[in-house]
This record gives sequence, structure tokens and C-alpha cells, in this order.
Amino acid sequence: MTFGWSALRLHSLSRKVLEATGNREKSFVPPLILGVSGGSGSGKTTFCDKLLDLVGRDQVAYLRQDDYYRDLSYLPLEERTTCNFDHPDAIEFPLLCTHLDLLSVGHQVAVPQYDFKTYTRNQIQRIVSPRPIVVLEGILIFSDTILESKIHHKIFIETAEDIRFHRRLRRDVKDRGRSPESVTQQYRETVLPMHEQFVEPSKERSDRVVSGEAPFEPVLLELSSYLRQTIRRS
Repeated sequence: MTFGWSALRLHSLSRKVLEATGNREKSFVPPLILGVSGGSGSGKTTFCDKLLDLVGRDQVAYLRQDDYYRDLSYLPLEERTTCNFDHPDAIEFPLLCTHLDLLSVGHQVAVPQYDFKTYTRNQIQRIVSPRPIVVLEGILIFSDTILESKIHHKIFIETAEDIRFHRRLRRDVKDRGRSPESVTQQYRETVLPMHEQFVEPSKERSDRVVSGEAPFEPVLLELSSYLRQTIRRS
């Protein structure tokens, strides 16, 4: 399966809708929106980082679902740790959708920055400017109907459960200050059940399934070539 046809049709349709409704700013071409999903530890961030390097980071607006976790500062710290962060309700999808819409009509957005050690949003926000390509990454981005409908091309990274667990364990202990015991408990109680309920079924809505256990380079070269062509057409 090659990239392009479904994404190009949706991209063209969204452009025509904006023109017909008068919402398109003069000389601005709506971006092509690419979604990358898959389970926690599947390799999404690695895939996106390599893709941005190949396409050119100055050509891509990069949004991460993880930045849109709801702020839990109103709860005592011990209560925050018991929340289910793998359920769609943990994500502020309306804000993410609004930011995607704003980027699609040429406006900058102020993206929240989430602190995974305190489960709160930082005061400093990340300013993201409109670009020809928007890359959106997250485990649940295909599970929200409204958000999923805005994505032109959907990629699902599929990786075996044991590999995903060990990758998550290393990341959370090293980068988020978690203990191995707490990571393991969370994985058993919420991560795996929510993966089976929300993440795995969303694979059926993807346009392409990519192995998270094989080298990404063949897929990335094909995809980045298509995206660069899309940029030249804009």
C-alpha cells in the first residue's frame, strides 16, 4: 500500500470546504494532517522524530497527545497517582481539536506542557506555528471520533505487548522518576486493559499498519518523499 490517495482526497476536500465557507485566510493552504498512533512503547515517538528529520522540522507542526492531559493540580498528589491516564477521559480532546482547527486556518497555538512527575501542566506553553504538514502523535488519537475525522492519513505502529511493556518501564523509570513497581502496577491495572479496550480497536481505522519491531527506514523514506511532494504542491 502506498501513501497518498486517501490523504490527498481528504486534504483537497478540507481545502475546498474552507474556501467555500470563507474561513480560509488569503494565500494560506490548509495543512495535511498525519496521525501516528499505537500502544504505549510501540515506537511512535521514534517514528515521528525520524520523520520530522527527513521532511524538515521547519515544515512540520508537531502535536503530542501527551501534552493535552488534564491538569490535576486540584487533587492531592496521592490521589493524582491513582487516576487512569490511559482512558480517553484523561485527555482534553476539545482543546486538541481546537488547536488542530486553528493550525488548519493559519493561526499559532499555545500548547500546554505536562509534568508527568506532578501530573500538572506547567506555566510555560509551547508555541506551535502553522506549517504545511501537521504530525499528531498519541495512543488515543484514533479513539476520539471528532479528532479522528480531522486526520487525513492515519498510521498505527503495531508492537508486541512484552516489548511495549519493557520500553515503557525503561522510559518511566529513567525520564519520569517512577519506581519499577509503580510502573508495573499501572501497566497491569490500566495500561493493558485500556489498550485492549481503546487502542487496539482503533487500528482498524488506520490507513496503514507499521511494525514497531522492524526498522522504520523503508516506510519513512516512502512517507517523507510523499510529504515533500505535498509541500511542493502547496
